[in-house]
Amino acid sequence: MSERRIEAGAPVKAGYRYVVLAMLILAYTFNFLDRQILGILKEPIKAQLHLTDTQLGLMGGLAFAALYTTLGVPIAWLADRFSRTWIMTAALTVWSGFTMACGFAGGFWSLFLCRMGVGVGEAGGVPPAYSLISDYFPKHQRARALAAYSFGIPLGTALGVLFGGLIAAYVDWRMAFIAVGAAGVVLAPLFKLVVKDPPRGGFDVAPGEAPVAAKVPGFGAVLATVLPKPSFWLLAFGAACSSVCGYGVAFWLPSFFIRSLHLTLVETSIYYSAIAFFGGVAGIWLGGFLGDKFGGKSKGAYALAPAVCFLIALPCFFAAMNAKALAVAFVLFLIPTGLNLAWLGPVVTAVQHLAPAAMRSTTSALFLLINNLLGIAVGYWFFGFVSDKLAPTYGAESMRYAIYWGLAFYLGAAALLTLASTRLKKDWVE
Repeated sequence: MSERRIEAGAPVKAGYRYVVLAMLILAYTFNFLDRQILGILKEPIKAQLHLTDTQLGLMGGLAFAALYTTLGVPIAWLADRFSRTWIMTAALTVWSGFTMACGFAGGFWSLFLCRMGVGVGEAGGVPPAYSLISDYFPKHQRARALAAYSFGIPLGTALGVLFGGLIAAYVDWRMAFIAVGAAGVVLAPLFKLVVKDPPRGGFDVAPGEAPVAAKVPGFGAVLATVLPKPSFWLLAFGAACSSVCGYGVAFWLPSFFIRSLHLTLVETSIYYSAIAFFGGVAGIWLGGFLGDKFGGKSKGAYALAPAVCFLIALPCFFAAMNAKALAVAFVLFLIPTGLNLAWLGPVVTAVQHLAPAAMRSTTSALFLLINNLLGIAVGYWFFGFVSDKLAPTYGAESMRYAIYWGLAFYLGAAALLTLASTRLKKDWVE
């Protein structure tokens, strides 16, 4: 099958770029749906397979993150050289197929290996998408476009929690994996049919100039460009600190609702999916708006705005977990859920501008390597491990206190991103 590409110099219709963005959001929705569905299913899985919270944390975190993060760099290197749309299509097929396979797992290790397979597929999903968006949208729209792409996070999380919980409650947890995985396999060929590869760097040159040259810098050149920049490390570890808390809380909050608030699986699915969707979408939009509004005036705003959001999120999360009424808790949870995701548009936009256009996929993958290896592998495990350690003292309330401990990571994220804001102007590449 021949590759469908947009020829260099050919104009990209405004309507079509939004069709592409919609398809990328849909693929990212399935990315997070398949990634996060384990969060709502882990209680019935724990009961049937006799697992501990630590084992569930390892299965959700380390199993997924080990190959997801490490393979992301070489796959992104390929995406800077070959078809990004073919890579994303293959990735969507692989991670969806392994999600289906999770439904046939018979114990801890078989499910652990299937989750590793999901990570292998999802390694090819995000860096090529970041690069495609940067080539479909001009600079002044990128923070909002990247933020819109990130709507896949709350959409996927909400749908995974809702459909996963309902299917598990009315059929079983195995069918939940099989159903959502099959839907992703069906989407893959449609994605390839619709999304074309644009010329690289078309919006990063002056009018009349040619887009980025066909010759792509080597991996060593990318490292030499990005790694000496302090802002790269500060952005990566700042985002990672927030992700330890963000991923960990998203994974374990359903257990908190079931164990501490005594909600049923169906009630938890409806309650938390609404929090994830409405809070997440609002927060991501806010981050994109702040990035585009203030980033043009000060490059440091791309990092400083999320830092302020994390400082506000911490006390709001604590207040939400101690609210007496479910309705009050719902409103309070919306605030930190949104603020926790507000960093995505601004920070990812900043990362895209730490290297030239031809290096974007690989630069994004290096950033995601740090962010996700710590955020997913440590975040999921940390809360489960602390919960197990606190269980002899606090019993069913151990998850509540584990989450209290984890909220401290927001302070680290705010401090690192504040430092990054002082370096971005110097490290920025137009």
